[in-house]
Amino acid sequence: MFGGVQWIRSLPRAAAAGAPRGRGTPAAPLGALRAIVADVGTTLDEGTTCAELTRTAAARTGGTAAVVRRTDRTRSRYEAIAGDAELLPDVRWAAAHAAGRPAEPAVHAAPDRTSTPGGRLFRLSRSGRPDPSAGPDRHRRAADGAAGDPAPARGPSALCVPLAVHGHSYGVLVCARPGRPFTRAEAELLALLAQEAAAHVRHAREHERLGRVVGDLQRALRAEPGRPHPNLDVAVRYLPAGRSTLVGGDWCETVRLHFGRTLLVVGDVMGHGVEAAVDMTAYRTSLRSVAAADLPPHRVLRQLDDLAATEADRRPATCLLAHVDPVRRQVTLAGAGHLPPVVISREGGTALLPLPVGPPLGTGLGGYEPATYDLGRDQTLLLFTDGLVERRGEDIDVGLARLAGIRFPDATGLEDILDTVLARLDARHAEDDVAVLAARLHNRPADARD
Repeated sequence: MFGGVQWIRSLPRAAAAGAPRGRGTPAAPLGALRAIVADVGTTLDEGTTCAELTRTAAARTGGTAAVVRRTDRTRSRYEAIAGDAELLPDVRWAAAHAAGRPAEPAVHAAPDRTSTPGGRLFRLSRSGRPDPSAGPDRHRRAADGAAGDPAPARGPSALCVPLAVHGHSYGVLVCARPGRPFTRAEAELLALLAQEAAAHVRHAREHERLGRVVGDLQRALRAEPGRPHPNLDVAVRYLPAGRSTLVGGDWCETVRLHFGRTLLVVGDVMGHGVEAAVDMTAYRTSLRSVAAADLPPHRVLRQLDDLAATEADRRPATCLLAHVDPVRRQVTLAGAGHLPPVVISREGGTALLPLPVGPPLGTGLGGYEPATYDLGRDQTLLLFTDGLVERRGEDIDVGLARLAGIRFPDATGLEDILDTVLARLDARHAEDDVAVLAARLHNRPADARD
C-alpha cells in the first residue's frame, strides 16, 4: 500500500524562505534552481509544458510524475506520465483536487503539522482509497519522515502539488516513488516547478484563446468566389502562409457579366495576416462594384487604382483580370503588377501568356493595357499569385519556368490540375500565400445567354 500521500495547497513566501528544511535533501543553490526551472515552459504548447514538468519532476525525485489537468472539458486521467505509471495513486483522488473540490481524504485526514505548511497527509490502500486504519499517530510518524530524514515505508509515497498561479488553478502535479517519502525540500522544489509550469500553461491557454478569436475573424473575412456562368468551369485553391493563418492578402474572384461572359480575378495585397486580409476585403468589394458596370478589364483596373489611391492607409496590391467570352472563345487580360497566366493545352503542354506590364493598384499611376487571346474549349486557363512560384534567393523567372515545364495527362480535370500544380511546386511549404484559379470553357451550346 502507499506509505503516504501529501496534498500541498501552497507554499507561503515566509515558509519557503524561513521554514526548517528536511535533512534528506539539501537546499539547491539559486543558480541550480534557475537551471532546473528553465527546463519547464520552453514553448507556448500546454501539452509540451506538462511533459517538461513531469519529466523534470521525475528526474529530480527519482520516481514517477504525471499531471491531471483542469479544463472546461471533463478530465479524469493522468497525462504526460514520466516513469512507472503503476506507482501513481487512484486518479479519482487527483482528479478531485484538479477540479477544485477537496477530496475526501484531504478533508477528513488529520492535518500534517510538522511537514510542509498547508499540507495534509494520509495513507492510501492499493486501490488508492483512504485507509481507515491510519490514525493521527501514524500520520504524525509519516509526517516526521517527510520533514526530516526519509523513513522506510511499506509502499509507494505520493505527493500532490497544485498547478496554480495568481489564484488560477490548472490542475495538479502528482509524484510517486516506492518506499522513501518526500522531504520538505523536495516538496518545495516540486511546488516551485508546478507554479512555473502553471504560469506557462496560463500563457498557452491565453495564446490558444486569442488564436481562436483571430481564426473566427479570418473566417469572417474569407469569402468564397462568386459563381461563374454555367458555360465556364472554375476551380480555386487558397493556401495561406503559416499553419495558424487562415486568410491573408491573396484572393480569387469570379464575377458574372452579361451575355454569358465571366470576369476572373486573382489579387495579392502586400503583406500577410489579418491586416492584409482587411485590405484584401476592401479591394474585393470595390472590384465587385466596379465590375458590375461591365467595363473592359483595363478600365476596371484604372478605376480600382483611383479608388485605392485616395486612401492613404490602403496597401498596394497586384491584380490580374481575365475577361472570358465563351461565345467568341476569347479571353482578354489586363494586369496591375501581376504575373502572367498560364494556358494548358489539350495535350497537357503549358505556356505563359504575355501580359502588358502595369503598376500595382493603389499607386495612382494608371496606364493599364489589355491583351486578347483565343481560348479553345479544350484549353485550361490558370491564374495564380506569386507565392506559387516565388522562392527565397531565386529569380522569379526560374519559378515561372518551373511552372511552364509541368506536363499534364490528357483530359485532366480542373481539380486534378490544381493538385498537380500545388504538388509539383511544393506550394504547401511556400513562404507566401498561394491562390490559384483554373478555368475551362464548358461543353455546352456556344450561344449561352443570361
